Amino acid sequence: MTAPLKKIVIVGGGAGGLELATQLGHKLGRRNKAQIILVDRSQSHLWKPLLHEVATGSLDAGVDALSFMAHASKNYFEFQHGSVIDINRDAKTIVLAELRDESGELLVAERTLCWDTLVMALGSTSNDFNTPGVKENCIFLDSAEQAKRFHQQMLNLFLRHSANPQNLGKVNIAIVGGGATGVELSAELHNAVKELRRYGYKRLTNEALNVSLVEAGERILPALPERISSAARDELTKLGVKVLTQTMITRADERGLHTKDGNLISADLMVWAAGIKAPDFMREIAGLETNRINQLVVEPTLQTTRDANIFAFGDCAACPRPEGGFIPPRGQAAHQMALFTANNIIAQMKGRPLKSFVYRDRGSLVSLSGYTTLGSIMGHLPVGPMMVEGRLARLVYDSLYRMHQVTLHGYVKTGLLMLSGGINRIIRPHLKLH
Repeated sequence: MTAPLKKIVIVGGGAGGLELATQLGHKLGRRNKAQIILVDRSQSHLWKPLLHEVATGSLDAGVDALSFMAHASKNYFEFQHGSVIDINRDAKTIVLAELRDESGELLVAERTLCWDTLVMALGSTSNDFNTPGVKENCIFLDSAEQAKRFHQQMLNLFLRHSANPQNLGKVNIAIVGGGATGVELSAELHNAVKELRRYGYKRLTNEALNVSLVEAGERILPALPERISSAARDELTKLGVKVLTQTMITRADERGLHTKDGNLISADLMVWAAGIKAPDFMREIAGLETNRINQLVVEPTLQTTRDANIFAFGDCAACPRPEGGFIPPRGQAAHQMALFTANNIIAQMKGRPLKSFVYRDRGSLVSLSGYTTLGSIMGHLPVGPMMVEGRLARLVYDSLYRMHQVTLHGYVKTGLLMLSGGINRIIRPHLKLH
Protein backbone atom coordinates (compact mmCIF):
# COMPACT_ATOMS: atom_id res chain seq x y z
CA MET A 1 0.00 0.00 0.00
CA THR A 2 1.38 3.40 -1.01
CA ALA A 3 2.02 5.83 1.86
CA PRO A 4 -0.01 9.06 1.69
CA LEU A 5 1.76 12.09 0.29
CA LYS A 6 3.27 14.54 2.73
CA LYS A 7 1.19 17.72 2.90
CA ILE A 8 3.01 21.04 2.93
CA VAL A 9 0.68 23.98 3.62
CA ILE A 10 1.95 27.52 3.00
CA VAL A 11 -0.10 30.34 4.51
CA GLY A 12 0.38 33.65 2.71
CA GLY A 13 0.71 34.36 -1.00
CA GLY A 14 2.99 37.36 -0.84
CA ALA A 15 6.30 37.43 -2.70
CA GLY A 16 8.00 34.89 -0.43
CA GLY A 17 5.02 32.55 0.03
CA LEU A 18 4.25 32.38 -3.69
CA GLU A 19 7.91 31.85 -4.60
CA LEU A 20 8.12 29.01 -2.05
CA ALA A 21 4.95 27.35 -3.37
CA THR A 22 6.28 27.60 -6.92
CA GLN A 23 9.68 26.16 -5.99
CA LEU A 24 8.21 23.27 -3.99
CA GLY A 25 5.64 22.66 -6.72
CA HIS A 26 8.40 22.02 -9.25
CA LYS A 27 10.73 20.15 -6.87
CA LEU A 28 8.13 18.00 -5.08
CA GLY A 29 4.63 18.42 -6.50
CA ARG A 30 5.68 17.79 -10.09
CA ARG A 31 7.32 14.51 -9.07
CA ASN A 32 4.41 13.51 -6.84
CA LYS A 33 6.65 13.54 -3.77
CA ALA A 34 4.45 15.89 -1.73
CA GLN A 35 1.17 17.78 -1.93
CA ILE A 36 1.73 21.55 -1.85
CA ILE A 37 -1.15 23.81 -0.80
CA LEU A 38 -1.02 27.62 -0.80
CA VAL A 39 -3.57 29.54 1.30
CA ASP A 40 -4.33 33.24 0.90
CA ARG A 41 -7.28 35.51 1.70
CA SER A 42 -7.00 37.16 -1.72
CA GLN A 43 -7.47 35.54 -5.10
CA SER A 44 -4.55 37.27 -6.77
CA HIS A 45 -0.97 38.28 -6.10
CA LEU A 46 0.61 41.69 -6.60
CA TRP A 47 4.20 42.47 -5.61
CA LYS A 48 3.81 44.61 -2.49
CA PRO A 49 6.50 47.20 -3.36
CA LEU A 50 4.28 48.17 -6.32
CA LEU A 51 1.26 49.16 -4.21
CA HIS A 52 2.18 52.85 -4.14
CA GLU A 53 2.03 52.80 -7.96
CA VAL A 54 -1.42 51.19 -7.84
CA ALA A 55 -2.49 53.89 -5.37
CA THR A 56 -1.59 56.71 -7.76
CA GLY A 57 -2.69 54.90 -10.91
CA SER A 58 0.79 54.46 -12.41
CA LEU A 59 0.13 50.72 -12.35
CA ASP A 60 -3.10 48.89 -13.17
CA ALA A 61 -3.57 46.04 -10.70
CA GLY A 62 -6.09 44.45 -13.04
CA VAL A 63 -3.33 44.00 -15.63
CA ASP A 64 -0.34 43.20 -13.43
CA ALA A 65 -1.95 41.03 -10.73
CA LEU A 66 -1.35 37.28 -10.92
CA SER A 67 -4.19 34.81 -10.35
CA PHE A 68 -3.25 32.32 -7.63
CA MET A 69 -5.48 29.63 -9.08
CA ALA A 70 -4.13 29.95 -12.61
CA HIS A 71 -0.53 30.04 -11.40
CA ALA A 72 -1.08 27.01 -9.15
CA SER A 73 -2.52 24.93 -11.99
CA LYS A 74 0.63 25.50 -14.07
CA ASN A 75 3.13 25.00 -11.25
CA TYR A 76 2.07 21.75 -9.57
CA PHE A 77 0.50 23.06 -6.36
CA GLU A 78 -3.02 23.72 -5.10
CA PHE A 79 -4.59 27.01 -4.04
CA GLN A 80 -7.14 27.49 -1.25
CA HIS A 81 -8.88 30.85 -0.94
CA GLY A 82 -9.44 31.75 2.71
CA SER A 83 -8.16 33.23 5.97
CA VAL A 84 -6.60 31.17 8.75
CA ILE A 85 -8.43 31.53 12.07
CA ASP A 86 -6.89 28.69 14.07
CA ILE A 87 -3.92 26.31 14.18
CA ASN A 88 -4.07 22.97 16.00
CA ARG A 89 -0.53 21.69 16.45
CA ASP A 90 -1.57 18.38 18.04
CA ALA A 91 -3.95 17.43 15.23
CA LYS A 92 -1.75 19.19 12.63
CA THR A 93 -4.64 21.12 11.15
CA ILE A 94 -5.50 24.70 10.32
CA VAL A 95 -9.01 26.16 10.13
CA LEU A 96 -10.02 28.52 7.32
CA ALA A 97 -12.84 30.98 7.91
CA GLU A 98 -16.01 30.78 5.83
CA LEU A 99 -16.22 32.91 2.69
CA ARG A 100 -19.20 35.20 2.05
CA ASP A 101 -20.04 37.57 -0.79
CA GLU A 102 -20.67 41.30 -0.48
CA SER A 103 -24.30 40.71 0.45
CA GLY A 104 -23.36 38.27 3.19
CA GLU A 105 -24.40 35.11 1.37
CA LEU A 106 -22.31 32.05 2.23
CA LEU A 107 -19.99 30.97 -0.58
CA VAL A 108 -17.70 28.45 1.12
CA ALA A 109 -18.21 26.97 4.58
CA GLU A 110 -15.50 26.89 7.24
CA ARG A 111 -12.83 24.33 6.29
CA THR A 112 -10.10 22.33 7.97
CA LEU A 113 -6.83 21.49 6.22
CA CYS A 114 -4.36 18.88 7.41
CA TRP A 115 -0.60 19.41 7.22
CA ASP A 116 2.66 17.61 7.87
CA THR A 117 4.71 20.77 7.41
CA LEU A 118 3.23 24.23 7.90
CA VAL A 119 4.84 27.43 6.65
CA MET A 120 3.68 30.84 7.83
CA ALA A 121 4.53 33.53 5.26
CA LEU A 122 1.80 36.05 6.00
CA GLY A 123 3.90 39.17 5.60
CA SER A 124 2.97 42.22 7.63
CA THR A 125 0.36 44.92 8.10
CA SER A 126 0.74 48.58 9.00
CA ASN A 127 1.26 49.33 12.69
CA ASP A 128 -0.78 52.32 13.86
CA PHE A 129 0.64 51.98 17.41
CA ASN A 130 -2.95 52.37 18.69
CA THR A 131 -2.91 56.04 17.71
CA PRO A 132 -6.49 57.37 18.16
CA GLY A 133 -8.44 57.98 14.97
CA VAL A 134 -5.94 56.41 12.57
CA LYS A 135 -8.02 53.35 11.65
CA GLU A 136 -11.09 55.50 11.05
CA ASN A 137 -9.47 58.31 9.07
CA CYS A 138 -6.31 56.99 7.39
CA ILE A 139 -5.75 54.55 4.56
CA PHE A 140 -3.16 51.78 4.90
CA LEU A 141 -1.35 50.43 1.84
CA ASP A 142 -1.21 46.76 2.81
CA SER A 143 -3.22 45.36 -0.10
CA ALA A 144 -4.33 46.09 -3.64
CA GLU A 145 -7.85 46.79 -2.34
CA GLN A 146 -6.57 49.52 -0.04
CA ALA A 147 -4.41 50.97 -2.82
CA LYS A 148 -7.46 51.07 -5.12
CA ARG A 149 -9.43 52.87 -2.40
CA PHE A 150 -6.72 55.52 -2.16
CA HIS A 151 -6.65 55.83 -5.95
CA GLN A 152 -10.39 56.50 -6.19
CA GLN A 153 -10.34 59.08 -3.40
CA MET A 154 -7.31 60.76 -4.98
CA LEU A 155 -9.06 61.00 -8.36
CA ASN A 156 -12.17 62.42 -6.71
CA LEU A 157 -10.14 65.15 -4.99
CA PHE A 158 -8.27 66.04 -8.18
CA LEU A 159 -11.47 66.09 -10.25
CA ARG A 160 -13.24 68.35 -7.76
CA HIS A 161 -10.31 70.73 -7.71
CA SER A 162 -9.88 70.83 -11.49
CA ALA A 163 -13.59 71.15 -12.31
CA ASN A 164 -14.28 74.05 -9.94
CA PRO A 165 -12.99 77.36 -11.36
CA GLN A 166 -13.66 79.09 -8.02
CA ASN A 167 -11.55 76.60 -6.10
CA LEU A 168 -8.38 78.44 -5.15
CA GLY A 169 -7.40 76.06 -2.35
CA LYS A 170 -5.03 73.14 -2.46
CA VAL A 171 -5.40 69.38 -2.45
CA ASN A 172 -3.86 68.40 0.89
CA ILE A 173 -2.50 64.86 1.19
CA ALA A 174 -0.60 63.73 4.30
CA ILE A 175 1.57 60.61 4.49
CA VAL A 176 2.78 59.33 7.85
CA GLY A 177 5.99 57.33 7.65
CA GLY A 178 9.25 58.30 5.98
CA GLY A 179 10.22 54.80 4.88
CA ALA A 180 10.34 53.61 1.28
CA THR A 181 6.54 53.49 0.88
CA GLY A 182 5.98 57.03 2.13
CA VAL A 183 8.87 58.49 0.12
CA GLU A 184 7.94 56.73 -3.12
CA LEU A 185 4.24 57.60 -2.77
CA SER A 186 5.11 61.29 -2.24
CA ALA A 187 6.97 61.39 -5.54
CA GLU A 188 4.34 59.33 -7.40
CA LEU A 189 1.64 61.83 -6.42
CA HIS A 190 3.46 64.64 -8.18
CA ASN A 191 3.96 62.42 -11.22
CA ALA A 192 0.21 61.69 -11.17
CA VAL A 193 -0.56 65.41 -11.26
CA LYS A 194 1.74 65.86 -14.26
CA GLU A 195 0.04 63.02 -16.12
CA LEU A 196 -3.49 64.18 -15.24
CA ARG A 197 -2.75 67.63 -16.69
CA ARG A 198 -1.94 65.88 -19.98
CA TYR A 199 -5.38 64.24 -19.89
CA GLY A 200 -7.36 67.44 -19.32
CA TYR A 201 -7.06 68.41 -15.63
CA LYS A 202 -5.81 71.88 -16.65
CA ARG A 203 -6.31 73.58 -13.28
CA LEU A 204 -4.40 70.84 -11.48
CA THR A 205 -0.76 71.83 -11.00
CA ASN A 206 2.09 70.89 -8.70
CA GLU A 207 1.41 74.15 -6.86
CA ALA A 208 -2.15 72.96 -6.22
CA LEU A 209 -0.90 69.75 -4.62
CA ASN A 210 0.25 69.98 -1.00
CA VAL A 211 1.92 66.73 0.09
CA SER A 212 3.16 66.46 3.69
CA LEU A 213 5.49 63.56 4.50
CA VAL A 214 5.59 63.08 8.26
CA GLU A 215 8.35 61.14 10.02
CA ALA A 216 8.77 60.73 13.78
CA GLY A 217 12.53 60.08 13.50
CA GLU A 218 15.36 62.43 12.73
CA ARG A 219 15.41 61.65 8.99
CA ILE A 220 13.48 59.90 6.26
CA LEU A 221 14.65 56.50 4.98
CA PRO A 222 16.31 55.64 8.30
CA ALA A 223 17.29 52.16 7.07
CA LEU A 224 19.48 53.67 4.32
CA PRO A 225 22.80 55.54 4.66
CA GLU A 226 22.45 59.17 5.68
CA ARG A 227 23.75 60.54 2.38
CA ILE A 228 21.00 58.70 0.50
CA SER A 229 18.40 59.92 2.98
CA SER A 230 19.61 63.51 2.47
CA ALA A 231 19.60 63.15 -1.31
CA ALA A 232 16.04 61.80 -1.25
CA ARG A 233 14.91 64.67 0.97
CA ASP A 234 16.47 67.20 -1.39
CA GLU A 235 14.71 65.64 -4.39
CA LEU A 236 11.33 65.60 -2.62
CA THR A 237 11.75 69.21 -1.54
CA LYS A 238 12.43 70.20 -5.15
CA LEU A 239 9.15 68.56 -6.14
CA GLY A 240 7.32 70.56 -3.49
CA VAL A 241 6.85 67.86 -0.85
CA LYS A 242 6.82 69.23 2.70
CA VAL A 243 9.08 66.86 4.66
CA LEU A 244 8.41 67.02 8.41
CA THR A 245 10.87 65.04 10.53
CA GLN A 246 10.87 64.63 14.33
CA THR A 247 7.11 65.06 14.17
CA MET A 248 5.04 62.72 16.33
CA ILE A 249 1.37 62.15 15.45
CA THR A 250 -0.88 61.80 18.50
CA ARG A 251 -4.27 61.44 16.79
CA ALA A 252 -6.12 61.74 13.51
CA ASP A 253 -9.58 63.07 12.72
CA GLU A 254 -11.57 64.26 9.71
CA ARG A 255 -9.59 67.52 9.61
CA GLY A 256 -6.14 65.94 9.51
CA LEU A 257 -3.30 64.88 11.75
CA HIS A 258 -2.61 66.28 15.21
CA THR A 259 1.01 66.46 16.34
CA LYS A 260 2.58 66.16 19.78
CA ASP A 261 3.46 69.86 19.56
CA GLY A 262 -0.23 70.73 19.29
CA ASN A 263 -0.20 71.56 15.58
CA LEU A 264 -2.69 70.37 12.95
CA ILE A 265 -1.52 69.05 9.59
CA SER A 266 -4.62 69.63 7.47
CA ALA A 267 -5.37 66.85 5.04
CA ASP A 268 -8.15 65.81 2.66
CA LEU A 269 -6.57 62.36 2.29
CA MET A 270 -4.29 60.59 4.76
CA VAL A 271 -2.05 57.54 4.44
CA TRP A 272 -0.48 55.69 7.37
CA ALA A 273 2.77 53.94 6.42
CA ALA A 274 4.68 54.15 9.72
CA GLY A 275 5.88 50.82 11.05
CA ILE A 276 4.79 47.24 10.57
CA LYS A 277 3.52 44.31 12.59
CA ALA A 278 2.42 40.76 11.90
CA PRO A 279 -1.38 40.28 11.78
CA ASP A 280 -3.00 40.55 15.21
CA PHE A 281 -4.48 37.03 15.12
CA MET A 282 -0.94 35.62 15.22
CA ARG A 283 -0.29 36.86 18.74
CA GLU A 284 0.62 33.67 20.66
CA ILE A 285 -1.34 31.58 18.15
CA ALA A 286 -1.30 27.83 18.93
CA GLY A 287 1.06 28.47 21.83
CA LEU A 288 3.89 29.49 19.49
CA GLU A 289 6.40 32.08 20.67
CA THR A 290 5.72 35.59 19.35
CA ASN A 291 7.22 39.02 20.02
CA ARG A 292 5.61 42.39 20.76
CA ILE A 293 4.68 42.97 17.09
CA ASN A 294 3.15 39.49 16.72
CA GLN A 295 6.04 38.00 14.73
CA LEU A 296 6.72 34.29 15.19
CA VAL A 297 10.12 33.79 16.79
CA VAL A 298 12.16 31.33 14.73
CA GLU A 299 15.45 29.46 14.94
CA PRO A 300 18.21 30.19 12.39
CA THR A 301 16.77 27.23 10.41
CA LEU A 302 13.52 29.27 10.15
CA GLN A 303 11.67 26.66 12.21
CA THR A 304 9.53 28.11 14.99
CA THR A 305 11.07 27.80 18.44
CA ARG A 306 8.31 25.55 19.79
CA ASP A 307 7.48 23.36 16.79
CA ALA A 308 10.04 22.00 14.33
CA ASN A 309 7.29 21.21 11.81
CA ILE A 310 6.20 24.83 11.54
CA PHE A 311 8.39 27.24 9.56
CA ALA A 312 7.99 31.01 9.32
CA PHE A 313 9.80 33.62 7.26
CA GLY A 314 9.49 37.12 5.86
CA ASP A 315 7.91 40.02 7.70
CA CYS A 316 5.87 37.73 9.99
CA ALA A 317 8.99 36.09 11.45
CA ALA A 318 11.63 37.30 13.91
CA CYS A 319 14.84 35.60 12.80
CA PRO A 320 18.02 36.33 14.80
CA ARG A 321 21.28 37.27 13.12
CA PRO A 322 24.62 35.82 14.31
CA GLU A 323 26.03 39.33 14.77
CA GLY A 324 23.01 40.39 16.84
CA GLY A 325 19.62 41.86 16.04
CA PHE A 326 17.11 40.41 13.60
CA ILE A 327 16.72 40.05 9.84
CA PRO A 328 15.14 43.31 8.53
CA PRO A 329 11.63 43.16 7.01
CA ARG A 330 12.65 43.64 3.39
CA GLY A 331 11.57 42.11 0.12
CA GLN A 332 15.06 40.80 -0.60
CA ALA A 333 15.09 39.01 2.76
CA ALA A 334 11.76 37.30 1.97
CA HIS A 335 13.09 36.25 -1.44
CA GLN A 336 16.24 34.73 0.06
CA MET A 337 14.26 33.05 2.84
CA ALA A 338 11.77 31.49 0.41
CA LEU A 339 14.46 29.70 -1.57
CA PHE A 340 16.25 28.71 1.66
CA THR A 341 13.06 27.35 3.26
CA ALA A 342 12.38 25.17 0.20
CA ASN A 343 15.78 23.52 0.61
CA ASN A 344 15.38 23.04 4.38
CA ILE A 345 11.93 21.47 3.99
CA ILE A 346 13.33 19.01 1.44
CA ALA A 347 16.25 18.25 3.77
CA GLN A 348 13.84 17.63 6.65
CA MET A 349 11.79 15.24 4.52
CA LYS A 350 14.95 13.29 3.68
CA GLY A 351 16.14 13.20 7.29
CA ARG A 352 19.15 15.39 6.58
CA PRO A 353 20.45 18.17 8.88
CA LEU A 354 18.97 21.61 8.29
CA LYS A 355 21.13 24.65 7.54
CA SER A 356 21.07 28.05 9.23
CA PHE A 357 19.90 31.04 7.23
CA VAL A 358 22.45 33.76 6.44
CA TYR A 359 21.04 37.05 5.18
CA ARG A 360 23.00 38.76 2.41
CA ASP A 361 22.20 42.45 2.15
CA ARG A 362 22.30 43.47 -1.51
CA GLY A 363 21.64 47.12 -0.73
CA SER A 364 18.54 49.30 -0.81
CA LEU A 365 16.98 51.45 -3.51
CA VAL A 366 14.14 53.94 -3.59
CA SER A 367 12.37 55.16 -6.73
CA LEU A 368 11.11 58.75 -6.86
CA SER A 369 8.74 57.97 -9.73
CA GLY A 370 9.99 59.21 -13.10
CA TYR A 371 12.18 61.86 -11.49
CA THR A 372 15.09 59.77 -10.21
CA THR A 373 16.07 56.55 -8.44
CA LEU A 374 18.75 56.37 -5.79
CA GLY A 375 20.17 54.04 -3.19
CA SER A 376 23.13 51.81 -2.41
CA ILE A 377 24.14 48.45 -3.82
CA MET A 378 26.18 45.89 -1.94
CA GLY A 379 27.65 42.49 -2.56
CA HIS A 380 31.14 41.46 -3.61
CA LEU A 381 32.29 45.00 -4.32
CA PRO A 382 35.95 45.79 -3.57
CA VAL A 383 35.04 49.31 -2.44
CA GLY A 384 32.17 48.26 -0.20
CA PRO A 385 28.64 49.72 -0.49
CA MET A 386 28.29 52.00 -3.51
CA MET A 387 25.78 54.81 -3.89
CA VAL A 388 23.98 54.80 -7.23
CA GLU A 389 21.57 57.27 -8.79
CA GLY A 390 19.68 57.85 -12.00
CA ARG A 391 19.40 55.30 -14.82
CA LEU A 392 21.76 52.75 -13.29
CA ALA A 393 19.85 52.84 -10.02
CA ARG A 394 16.56 52.50 -11.91
CA LEU A 395 17.89 49.49 -13.79
CA VAL A 396 18.89 47.78 -10.54
CA TYR A 397 15.55 48.76 -8.94
CA ASP A 398 13.58 47.22 -11.81
CA SER A 399 15.75 44.09 -11.71
CA LEU A 400 14.42 43.27 -8.21
CA TYR A 401 10.92 42.84 -9.63
CA ARG A 402 12.25 40.93 -12.64
CA MET A 403 14.07 38.57 -10.28
CA HIS A 404 10.76 37.90 -8.53
CA GLN A 405 9.09 37.24 -11.88
CA VAL A 406 11.88 34.89 -12.99
CA THR A 407 11.44 32.86 -9.81
CA LEU A 408 7.72 32.52 -10.58
CA HIS A 409 7.73 32.17 -14.37
CA GLY A 410 11.24 31.46 -15.62
CA TYR A 411 13.27 33.58 -18.03
CA VAL A 412 11.25 33.07 -21.21
CA LYS A 413 7.87 34.07 -19.80
CA THR A 414 9.43 36.95 -17.87
CA GLY A 415 10.90 38.20 -21.14
CA LEU A 416 7.46 38.03 -22.75
CA LEU A 417 5.95 39.89 -19.78
CA MET A 418 8.56 42.63 -20.20
CA LEU A 419 7.70 42.84 -23.91
CA SER A 420 3.95 43.08 -23.25
CA GLY A 421 4.61 45.67 -20.55
CA GLY A 422 6.55 47.78 -23.03
CA ILE A 423 3.71 47.53 -25.55
CA ASN A 424 1.16 48.50 -22.89
CA ARG A 425 3.15 51.63 -22.08
CA ILE A 426 2.70 52.66 -25.71
CA ILE A 427 -0.95 51.78 -26.28
CA ARG A 428 -2.42 52.40 -22.81
CA PRO A 429 -2.71 55.67 -20.84
CA HIS A 430 0.26 56.37 -18.58
CA LEU A 431 -2.13 56.71 -15.67
CA LYS A 432 -5.20 54.69 -14.70
CA LEU A 433 -8.06 57.18 -14.98
CA HIS A 434 -10.93 55.18 -13.49
